[in-house]
Order: sequence, then structure tokens, then C-alpha cells
Amino acid sequence: MTPTTPAAAPVPPAAADHYDGFLAEHYTWMLGGDLRALAAAQRAHLSDWGVVPVVPVPSAGSLAVDLGCGPGHTSLALAESGVDLVLAVDLSQSLLDELSAQAADVPAVRPVRSDLRTALRDLVRPGSANAVVCLGDTLTHLPTRGDVAALLNDIADALAPDGTAVLSYRDLTVPLTGTDRFLPVRSAEDRIMTCFLEYPDDYDDYTVVVHDLIHTRSAPEGAWTLHARSYRKLRLAHAWVLEQCRTAGLRVVREESGGAGGMRTVILRRAA
Repeated sequence: MTPTTPAAAPVPPAAADHYDGFLAEHYTWMLGGDLRALAAAQRAHLSDWGVVPVVPVPSAGSLAVDLGCGPGHTSLALAESGVDLVLAVDLSQSLLDELSAQAADVPAVRPVRSDLRTALRDLVRPGSANAVVCLGDTLTHLPTRGDVAALLNDIADALAPDGTAVLSYRDLTVPLTGTDRFLPVRSAEDRIMTCFLEYPDDYDDYTVVVHDLIHTRSAPEGAWTLHARSYRKLRLAHAWVLEQCRTAGLRVVREESGGAGGMRTVILRRAA
């Protein structure tokens, strides 16, 4: 009897495909459900980080770029703080359409479908951006660590001399084990979301596979239905990211850690 070769494990889709084809319809709910309330909270964070003034001040010609904007609560926060033009960049057309609907009365927000690996070079004149933000773990969605390093160089090139950049991402280099790999996201009467992290051997320490598990039910007493999809995220060591920032010519002025899922936040300015 001829032995059979085991079938190869399915390759998880790229992050952009995962978001556009699966997660986009749940994303705003996952964040809390109210984009305007999320924007108000984000504006307070942007002010604390020194990106925008505490009191909204219109600034003619000012430019901010929101890389990986998703449904756009950060873009709305930037616009509501007086930024003249906010480029809200994402690859998910579904999320950009949601932002377009929310920002119909906010002309400062311009949704742009673009690859983060080329967006700044394509859209922004060097030295002209007052702020560049890349939040919500977007860095780990890039295909390679080389892409991350290149993006940091693009951010440094795009920033005005007094501009500010903010990055947030999770350091997933230390594998979680056992039940710690199950991360509750949000629950409601009709929807429950959990993430499960898997550390396969095939990519060594380069990526983690994220399994998004969403249970829904159509009626209060109805049966629950499981929807599940997976994708890979980069494992970025915090020390490595900081070193790439310095190499790119970005000076770290503040760091924060903690929050949901162990998020790291780094506030940067162009090195003198």
C-alpha cells in the first residue's frame, strides 16, 4: 500500500484580506460600537501624546496621515482637533466606505485606499506631514519586518521638522501558552468575539497565527453560530522596533505600555 502524503495546512490569508473579507463588518462593534464616542476618546489620547492641542485650533495647511485607519475614529479625532487635511489610509474598502459615511459632514477627512508600504511616498510631499499615526497594531499586519523598517523610514521622510509620529503595536515575541492564548475581545447578547493565538513551527519566531472566533445569534433565544477565520501577524520585539526608529531618524520622546492586549505606544519626533 502506497503511503499518502499529508495535505499541507491551509495558508492563512493576508491581513488585508482577512479584514476586508471577514472582520470589517464586526470591527466597529469590536472597538465599542460608537465611532463618534471613540473619536472623542481618541482625541484625548492625541492631545496627551502632543499630537493635537487640547482645545481644537484650526490650522490652515496642516496635514495628518492615519495609516491603517480602519473605520476612522482616529481620523475623525484629528479632524475635530483642527487638522486641515487628514489622509485616512487603509486597504479595506469596506472600512473606508464606513468612514466615508461617518465623515460625510467632515470635509477634512479624505479616505484613501492604498498600501501602507507605498502610501506615504505616493501621497505625501517629504517634510510636509504635521502628524503620522499608525495605531491599533497595524505594524504587525505588514508582510515582513523589512516592510516595517521601510515604513519607519517613510514616516521620518514625511514628517515636518516639528511633526509627531505615534505607533502602537503588540510585542508578541514571547509565546503565550495554555489558556492564556485565548484573548476575550468583546461580548454582547447577540455576539461574542475571542481571539486565539497559535505559534507554529513553520515560520520559527517570525509570525503568530491569529484565529478570530465570532459567535453570533439572530434572536435572543436562538442558536449560536460560530464564524472563524485566521491570518498571520508579525512578531515584533519592542527593542527591535525602537532600534529601527532610531535608524530611520526618529527620536523616541515617550513610551507607554499596557492597555488592551499589552499594547505598546511610542511617540516620536524627527531627530535633529
